[in-house]
Amino acid sequence: MILAGWRPRRRGPSHPIGTEKPRPVRGFVLLTLPSPGNRQHRSPTDPEHPPLSRMTPFTPLFATAVLAALLAGPARAASDAAPPLETIATLDVPRYLGTWHQVALYPNRFQSQCAAATTARYALRDDGRLEVTNRCRRADGRIDQAVGAARQIGGATSPKLQVRFAPAWLGWLPMVWGDYWVIDLDAAYQLAAVSEPKREYLWILSRTPTPDPAAYDALLQRLAARGFDLQRLQRSPAD
Repeated sequence: MILAGWRPRRRGPSHPIGTEKPRPVRGFVLLTLPSPGNRQHRSPTDPEHPPLSRMTPFTPLFATAVLAALLAGPARAASDAAPPLETIATLDVPRYLGTWHQVALYPNRFQSQCAAATTARYALRDDGRLEVTNRCRRADGRIDQAVGAARQIGGATSPKLQVRFAPAWLGWLPMVWGDYWVIDLDAAYQLAAVSEPKREYLWILSRTPTPDPAAYDALLQRLAARGFDLQRLQRSPAD
């Protein structure tokens, strides 16, 4: 099942290290819900592995299943009035790999089931792309998990990525890929902000469940100066 505000894109040839040439995009493309094949289920009697939910698929940080038209009009107007969103200059992908904790986000419908402990883990695949594993804990203790893939758009240091959670055999469809732009990242690769061209979605990620307060406040100031509405930002419980 795919819900996406999509429009056709010209496909380009693949490039080394899982990168691809930029493609002209006429609008924000939203991503898919993961298929059952990408979901994992754990027994509730297994103490070492909490049970994974059998209900709503979970795709935080990189995947959305909500049409842009569902967003509030005032938020869209404010985004349209802001200058074009810029990313960081370069992304050192090997340093970016590993686990990140979601510490804040613009609330969205596709993460409404998540109560706490939201994380994203990135690992390099044999084909040069990234494996993305998103997890969160529901209020009843069950764990939602989805496994997808990410690709860079541009060169090997491009901070513009796209993510999909649809099955691999659907990867040729443009609408199954969603934008993932790294728009802020400290020199130590400890605190990051991720969004997309229209600023309709925003996530703040940290290597630790609770980031340094001064660094976090400074990041918020930078985001506000770039047109993000901080009143929409919601902190994510770590436990």
